[in-house]
Amino acid sequence: MCGIVGYVGPRDATPIILQGLQRLEYRGYDSAGIAIYSQGEIEIRRDAGKISHLFDLVSAAPLHGHLGIGHTRWATHGEPNARNAHPHLSSSGRVVLVHNGIVENYHTLHDELEAEGVHFQSETDTEVIVQLIERYLSSSNSLVTAVQKALSEIQGAHGIVVFSRDEPDKLIAARIGNAGGVVIGLGDGENFVASDLPAILEYTRRAVFLDPQKIAIITPASLQIQTLNGEIVNWKEQHVTWDPIAAEKGEYQHFMQKEIHEQVRSMTDTIAGRVNFSFGKISLPEIQLTPEFAQTIHKIFIVACGTAYHAGLVGKILIERIAHIPVEVDIASEFRYRDPIIEPNTVTIAISQSGETADTLAAMEEARKKGSTLWSIVNAIGSQAMRLADGFISMQCGPEIGVASTKAYTAPLVDLYLLAILLADLRNTLPTQMRYQLVNDLRRLPNLVGICLDRETEVQEIAHLFTDVSNCLYLGRGINMPTAYEGALKLKEISYIHAEAYPAGEMKHGPIALIDKNLPIIAIAPKDLWNEKMVSQIEQAKARGAKIISIANDGDERIKSLSDRVLWIPQTPWLLSPVTTIIPLQFLAYHIAHQRGLDIDQPRNLAKSVTVE
Repeated sequence: MCGIVGYVGPRDATPIILQGLQRLEYRGYDSAGIAIYSQGEIEIRRDAGKISHLFDLVSAAPLHGHLGIGHTRWATHGEPNARNAHPHLSSSGRVVLVHNGIVENYHTLHDELEAEGVHFQSETDTEVIVQLIERYLSSSNSLVTAVQKALSEIQGAHGIVVFSRDEPDKLIAARIGNAGGVVIGLGDGENFVASDLPAILEYTRRAVFLDPQKIAIITPASLQIQTLNGEIVNWKEQHVTWDPIAAEKGEYQHFMQKEIHEQVRSMTDTIAGRVNFSFGKISLPEIQLTPEFAQTIHKIFIVACGTAYHAGLVGKILIERIAHIPVEVDIASEFRYRDPIIEPNTVTIAISQSGETADTLAAMEEARKKGSTLWSIVNAIGSQAMRLADGFISMQCGPEIGVASTKAYTAPLVDLYLLAILLADLRNTLPTQMRYQLVNDLRRLPNLVGICLDRETEVQEIAHLFTDVSNCLYLGRGINMPTAYEGALKLKEISYIHAEAYPAGEMKHGPIALIDKNLPIIAIAPKDLWNEKMVSQIEQAKARGAKIISIANDGDERIKSLSDRVLWIPQTPWLLSPVTTIIPLQFLAYHIAHQRGLDIDQPRNLAKSVTVE
């Protein structure tokens, strides 16, 4: 959730850190701060509010130095204000720290330190860590040793970056458990650290991703990585190909709008290199799938949260229909607590845009503990979910900045479609002609998505109908039931309108009591296997005075006659239809929020990467 940026080297650290924090705004935050080592002391500027306010603070009281850290905080302990904003300084002013995560034994440690005479300056759990480090620094005079000892006492998952005025050429970064990512950027006589790549891509493409239970000692000229016990470990440098320009809005008003429009490219990139249209074959080499293993798979679990969970619901239908393997889909935060029965020859697929979602990583660990093979579908290269898995599929989306996920929803739909075909092919459960047809259907997908994107203006016009709406009901069936869930989630996330999604067949079992002229119904009704059933549900809602806005295929006169307005989409092969049915709903949520003047890219209370439970 929170953003971290650090720098050590010959340049002025302040602009590097501030600009890096700007590029991490998408992660969600309610306060921001920066600490710089300057003329023998640690100087801090921090406050509640946006990074623009932090820029103003630094402009009014400039900071200059060659070592520094910065942070954007999403409050967990203590309200968002200057006192609780990061970075946090130890009592003597000797050590400063920024932190992602929650100290689960905060109260115990706080009381213990307070009994020793420590006077706390904030209400945060984070301050416990920096005060612990100072405690051990007093006896060891080694920042690395002090950090190791402090981290051995705290419970929970954490990412931290710390420095001391006693060692002004050194940053210490640590990652404990499944906290948000820590990436070290390697430069020429300078080094960087951040919680996500966009913060440092302007300066370097050479990256080292810090594994859990590791500490990195970073100087301008060197990088050393150790275990928590001080054992030196080898590290691997990766070259990052993302272009920093991709993290800019360009011609669009918001990142979300830009990312909706990037779905043609993400579809093309997802398919490219993985599909052989001539032979009707799919290639997913990173998944490490052999024919022998494919034939032993008895069951698949899909674990994910939020938007990724909705993609998993589509994936269940795709895999069961195409590959004939039973699939269960779990909300990741519930998976490990229900003590799932994982038998031999089970695969668990984790879906996560960031690859750092704490609940999803915990679900992966539970599955592994019970003997499951792990696969992941992730967007962030080098993320923990990618490294933890036995095999992975990269979403090929590029950076997604908007908190409300769009292209990172449709890309895994195609990834799951590809996986289903590959599984079926390796298990010999798919007739050759059918395999060719399913593969060939992918040819049309980028163009079909492009047609949907070209109709943004039509959706924008319908968005005006929602100016005074307080509630909305989304209905879908079959493979587009998850589309209803995802469409409602988008509306809730960025417009703050209460939206409920239901399997349309369940409408008569409760939600029909809500229906009247004041409750708009969004009906997802393409020409698929469930079209006739959707027509019936639309008729029932219309008979009770509801305003009907339908998603329908071009030329569907029956749906048109039953609807007040129609958001038209091109006819799409039904197994791929969730890719096109969601796009008008993404636009609808976007334009409703835009009309309401809301902060679309950074909606209240939300964060892009949820790295705590």
